[in-house]
Amino acid sequence: MLIVERPFADWINRVRAEYLEMPGLSLTEWQMRRLWRFDANVCHAVVDALVASNFLRRRPDNTYVRREARL
Repeated sequence: MLIVERPFADWINRVRAEYLEMPGLSLTEWQMRRLWRFDANVCHAVVDALVASNFLRRRPDNTYVRREARL
C-alpha cells in the first residue's frame, strides 16, 4: 500500500534526509520507488524537485547522487 496523504514537501525532506545521512548514496528511480514506496509519478516529481534545487544530480548510469557543494 502506498501512502499518498503526505504533503509533497515531506517526501522531498525525507529523501533529502536519507541522502544527507548516507554519504555516497546512489540510487536509480526504481530503487527509490522500492525504498520509499513511492509510485512512479511521486518519485519522478521528488527527483525532479531535488535535481532542480541542485541537491541531486543524475549520473550517466541513471543513478542519482548528492551534488557536492563547490567552494
